[in-house]
Amino acid sequence: MDERIRRVSDLLHEAGEVHHVVYRITDGADDDWASFYADWLIAHSELPETLGRTPIHSHLVHELVESERAFDAAKPGARWEDFYADRIVDRFA
Repeated sequence: MDERIRRVSDLLHEAGEVHHVVYRITDGADDDWASFYADWLIAHSELPETLGRTPIHSHLVHELVESERAFDAAKPGARWEDFYADRIVDRFA
């Protein structure tokens, strides 16, 4: 696995943990989860440094939502973080 993909996968996992803590009262339920992830990834993680640029917020939200749809459709047998990370690096790096 490409080092950037592994790093983005780790950041996505970390974002998921933070999201779960923030939304603990609703057991993680958040219809606008992709906005939370994009905000956190851009402002509070090393994603911009890892990609070599800062993604536009709305583009990252879109990619997260599309990654979820593609993951659900493909059922790839991989961790969601790895699947999303591959797509994010491909689009933004």
